[in-house]
Amino acid sequence: MSVHQSLRENPNWPRLVSLVKELAFIDGGSDDAFTLASGRSSRWFFDTKPVMMHPEASHLLGELFNLRMDDLGADFVGGLELGAVPLTAIAISTSSADSTRRGFMVRKEPKGRGGRKTNNPPGIEGSSLEKGGNIVIVEDVTTTGGSAIKAVERIHKDTICRVIGVISIVDREEGAVEAFNQAGIHFESIMTRSDVSNS
Repeated sequence: MSVHQSLRENPNWPRLVSLVKELAFIDGGSDDAFTLASGRSSRWFFDTKPVMMHPEASHLLGELFNLRMDDLGADFVGGLELGAVPLTAIAISTSSADSTRRGFMVRKEPKGRGGRKTNNPPGIEGSSLEKGGNIVIVEDVTTTGGSAIKAVERIHKDTICRVIGVISIVDREEGAVEAFNQAGIHFESIMTRSDVSNS
């Protein structure tokens, strides 16, 4: 199971699941109803952009992401554009006022220059990762884990930082847990597809 027990016990978790179901989830009724970004067909579809742009939902997301990142000891939070960009901003803006955690983003295709002030390598933008630290990669919906694994590989190849985990809003329960285990990467989600579809 990809959802940490502390989240399931959090009093705000059921409300967030309800908001994700209301704002992001569609049950197409047949196994080939939707073609996903991964190329797979699925009965279920999640569009989490309305969740991330909703005042209550984004606040709850930030709270629950920060609970887990605090427990994991994350110095930085970020991930692959586009889904991770608003999620990173939500996590940073809802962290405690004295938090030292900073955010960054990984471009899918580097623009040929790094951060002029941050000394980050090309394609890694935002806070400086030059001195290293522990990173949590975030993403909105995880199917196979391929996008997040790509971001982890970029961080490990191009920086001295260490990725300590990947956290997603929704684990679609289509092989991500196994893929991350095989890659030796800690993976969690705020909720699973079953949590949403059965709520």
